[in-house]
Amino acid sequence: MTLAMSDRVRLAIFDCDGTLVDSQANICRAMEEAFARHGVEPPPRAAIRRIVGLSLVEAVRTLSPERDDALHRRLAGEYKQIFRAMRADARLDDEPLFAGMADALDGLRDRGWVLGVATGKSDRGLAHVLAAHGIADRFATLQTADRHPSKPDPAMAVAAMAEIGAAPGDCVMIGDTSFDMAMGRAAGVRAVGVAWGYYAASELIAAGADMVATEPSALPHLLEAG
Repeated sequence: MTLAMSDRVRLAIFDCDGTLVDSQANICRAMEEAFARHGVEPPPRAAIRRIVGLSLVEAVRTLSPERDDALHRRLAGEYKQIFRAMRADARLDDEPLFAGMADALDGLRDRGWVLGVATGKSDRGLAHVLAAHGIADRFATLQTADRHPSKPDPAMAVAAMAEIGAAPGDCVMIGDTSFDMAMGRAAGVRAVGVAWGYYAASELIAAGADMVATEPSALPHLLEAG
């Protein structure tokens, strides 16, 4: 059955790290310590920032392609333990919400958009971040690495659309990395880059972004205009 125009559901799917929150300090510290504990030279922080958004094992594999799968999985497990310990220590729990993001989310909801998240974080990690910033109630669908293959596989975006009942033409993927843009393209949805994350605007355009927002407050207008 074809939906009437009034029944269309518009879905805006957000990446988390580098898009909703600035988590690079925690990610870099945890990754450096995980590598050091296994006697492996930690990668430079510039390289670590480039893998934000990937599922954890895939991220470690990208950072150390010369190592074997068993070590990749041990490093990923170590990273999880370190990150949880950091999160338990309020002094080290440093994942601030980007300035203006809460208002941008509210602006989109006021315009009739349903909001979701697709992230390389675990269910537990995402729940912690959303609760810590009091924004969990903004999102109707949450897709994480616990249930899906790593970006840029489109599985998370496809699952979000299925859960909400949105068609690809009424959906947009919002993120700060080439992985987000590629996932959006693979899912057949519009891809919107954000310039406040870990990739340059030019890289996002090259990766397939239809447009790039320069600040969170620009998102409601951009999505309506697009």
